[in-house]
Amino acid sequence: MIKTSPAPFMCLWCRLARPQKPQRVFPSSALSRLVSTSRSNSSANSANANANDILISSRPTTAPKPNIDIKHIRQNPSLYEQNCLERNYKTQSTYPSRIINLFAQWQARQREGRGLRERGNVLRRHIANPTTIQHEDEETEAQNNQAATESGMSIATSPSPPTTTRQDIRAMTKEQLIEEARVLKDQLSSIEEDEARLEAQMAELALVIPNLTSSQTPRGNEPRVLSYINDQPEPAPSLSDRVWRSHVHIGSELGLLDFAGAANTSGWGWYYLLDEGAQLEQALVNYALAVVTKQGLGWRQVAPPSIVYSHIAAACGFQPRDQNGEQQIYGLAQSVTDAQRGKPELCLTGTAEIPLAGMKTDTVLEEADLPIKYVGVSRCYRAEAGARGVDTKGLYRVHEFTKVEMFAWTPPDEEAAAEVFDEMLDIQTDILQGLGLRCRVLEMPSTDLGASATRKCDIEAFFPSRHQPARGDDGWGEVTSASVCTDYQARRLATRLRWNAGSSSSPASASGAKMAYPWTINGTALAVPRVLAALLENGWDEADMTVTIPECLRPWMDGKEKIGPKHQRG
Repeated sequence: MIKTSPAPFMCLWCRLARPQKPQRVFPSSALSRLVSTSRSNSSANSANANANDILISSRPTTAPKPNIDIKHIRQNPSLYEQNCLERNYKTQSTYPSRIINLFAQWQARQREGRGLRERGNVLRRHIANPTTIQHEDEETEAQNNQAATESGMSIATSPSPPTTTRQDIRAMTKEQLIEEARVLKDQLSSIEEDEARLEAQMAELALVIPNLTSSQTPRGNEPRVLSYINDQPEPAPSLSDRVWRSHVHIGSELGLLDFAGAANTSGWGWYYLLDEGAQLEQALVNYALAVVTKQGLGWRQVAPPSIVYSHIAAACGFQPRDQNGEQQIYGLAQSVTDAQRGKPELCLTGTAEIPLAGMKTDTVLEEADLPIKYVGVSRCYRAEAGARGVDTKGLYRVHEFTKVEMFAWTPPDEEAAAEVFDEMLDIQTDILQGLGLRCRVLEMPSTDLGASATRKCDIEAFFPSRHQPARGDDGWGEVTSASVCTDYQARRLATRLRWNAGSSSSPASASGAKMAYPWTINGTALAVPRVLAALLENGWDEADMTVTIPECLRPWMDGKEKIGPKHQRG
């Protein structure tokens, strides 16, 4: 019996792409079918050589069982390969052909196993009642010929009992029959081990292939501008004025930001918000929630956790490292005792999208309840801060921040999903329009999509301090995004939908309705640090050294209209 010790969580991309060959660990669902036997056939070793580098992960018993449409990948390998290349997932672009290769090996083992099982059945019947085999020869031969004809194989290549014929079986002693039955059982165990391994390897490869890209998504690297928000003439700051327009300088001058203290306490990429800075954070959160919920569109408020199981984050498309090898997620250290007990690993969430999606793990939704729409406020943790040069200054890219996130489940229908997606974009537009920020709405290109998204729209605000034409920076910076993920997350989280008959090609359930997978959509209502930075820079008045507070935020700012200099605080 194979015994496996719990392995630390590692993202699928890292396991599949790393060059070394670590110990292979089989999933618990396949362990009962695996035995530790050596290969007796050298050609089988050769056929499986290319698959030995596919590491099969152990999964916690509480983890949802993913259901990837591997058949669609096998039937459309060129589509998936091109899709991966367009998204800059070069490693994953080889996986469709590898899946086809593994499937061919699996079919070969299936045929071998079928022949052995037929032979074993004949042996068992003859051991139990030797006279029955005499009346089965002609009938069995006719059935084998018909099966071979229907499958397109010649009689010579169709699976048949190995070695001896039925006449030989009648000539064998009972001891010989029992011995051959034992040998066949061992051979079948080896074949079943191969079948389970190949199935698991196909699943591992399929899990890390990104979602198919929408036809509305531009291919390549350049986004398409859809519209502008609060479009107005671009300010022309003087050279001295431009320096003061950096939110870092403004926040420090007004005593709203403390990066030095945070560096001593937590390290680079953290910050303190002080006085009106801290008040602005709460005002922005309350304002965003008010806009989302006041429109009577059915958005329910949720206070989600910021710590989730690592396998839940991975199922949502958030891996510990991205396709470029950059760390994305903070994992929590696990004690030796917890690891030995097989306790699932935990991580900090990079967005409320993850715990909101996880709410419906292993759940069957009802069609009448869709769309289900949640809006949640959470602290978010990103390990990748500091990896994109100028973007990393100040509040623009930090390790920890507060964000208001919208998340929805819709029927598996493009029209229904588009309706909720457009609703999210309208809400984002209303929020930024009320704040008076100059923004542009972009249809993001294929290379900018995450693994789960089929389509993504970003909204960028104008940051005066980033406007440096000589360096090719036009001053725009992302403040919100919205993505359609089709059934990518639902399939990996085992979130199913009881769907009306005729509306889906999924297998029918016992009730007569059909089971399908809902689509998921997510969108940022407001990410505090970036919007706060944009407000400081765009609301700055150098003449009187103040920042104007947008009117929509004043109810949560004690009615203040401006933030000005203060005396030095201890």
